Amino acid sequence: MTRKIRMTEKGLEVPQEPIIPYIQGDGTGPDIWRASVRVFDAAVARAYGGQKRIHWKEVLAGEKAFQTLGEWLPRETEEAFQEHLVGIKGPLTTPVGEGFRSLNVTLRRNLDLYVCLRPVRYFPGIPSPVRRPELVDMVVFRENTEDVYAGLEAAAGSREALGIISFLKSELGWTLREDSGIGIKPISRGGSERLIRAALDYALRQGRKSLTLVHKGNIMKYTEGAFRSWGYELARREYPGLVVTQEELAGAPTPPGKVLIKDAIADAFLQQILTRPGDFDVIATMNLNGDYISDALAAQVGGIGIAPGANINYATGHAIFEATHGTAPKYAGRDMVNPSSVILSGAMMLEYMGWREAAELIHRGIVGAIGKKILTYDFARLTEGAQTVGTGRFADAVIENMVS
Repeated sequence: MTRKIRMTEKGLEVPQEPIIPYIQGDGTGPDIWRASVRVFDAAVARAYGGQKRIHWKEVLAGEKAFQTLGEWLPRETEEAFQEHLVGIKGPLTTPVGEGFRSLNVTLRRNLDLYVCLRPVRYFPGIPSPVRRPELVDMVVFRENTEDVYAGLEAAAGSREALGIISFLKSELGWTLREDSGIGIKPISRGGSERLIRAALDYALRQGRKSLTLVHKGNIMKYTEGAFRSWGYELARREYPGLVVTQEELAGAPTPPGKVLIKDAIADAFLQQILTRPGDFDVIATMNLNGDYISDALAAQVGGIGIAPGANINYATGHAIFEATHGTAPKYAGRDMVNPSSVILSGAMMLEYMGWREAAELIHRGIVGAIGKKILTYDFARLTEGAQTVGTGRFADAVIENMVS
């Protein structure tokens, strides 16, 4: 019997046959979705012997929505994600420099999906530009609703921008060029704390070794510097006996069962994840930093084509799992592109729902297919002896390698 996923006092309540809304996505999105949904259904069927099943509900956004309904993001789509709590989506088009704002950002903001969760790990056999990609095993918690992504901007020369420039000069003595565009970077205590709290809860629940607060607080002292300070304050206040800071350790090893909380300046951190990635585990950072960091880490393990992602509100239970790459329209309809980002995002979704057995089968299928060098063109062209396959055939290989 189909039912909706619900949020209760005990947490997420997932029926045996939940309804999951999905957006195919633009460009290569339909190719990827056709392959990925077969993997999801096969994993669930194999893991639970037919006792569980997902009922997929297509909702529209992006180009398909505009062509069909004349809207880029119909209200019905937002309502479906609001009502059913958990959903998944492919890549959506966002013009650069003009036009509508990012549909991804709009969904995150309207559903208050304050955590962008990006686990980054290496799958043996994937070509990588670094020598030791297997040392990368990090989980990035990126704040999803604030920072410059909040969309508080005024165009250069506009009445709004000139008014802000005039106000800043008259009231604060700040002098800006009159031909400046203006962007406002809000970083709040409440927004920072709920993100850092989610990251600490995850680190403790998963038995991870450390949490690093990544910031540029040496320059932006009252936004990114405040994020760092609020993080340490939260850890000491809400997690006594469970966390320890670098200062408290004074060079000693972390006591068993405790999570080390530390911080790193963003530019140094981007160097250190190349030179000593094993020093980092769970990462908590702000919106813009998190965008850079998660893509840079993905490059170290093979690229965003194999990087999953999720946008989550742990308080309400709402979550949208998504491809982390773009639409690649020149490859649309050609059955060429790598579906791994959506497939692994679906595995994250199953884990979030508590269907860990099905998620594990997907991971085994990915590892098995890659291990046998059955690869889409992006990886095959960099791998000696690879068998180059299309999107659908790669999904077949994943299913075939779902061994118990």
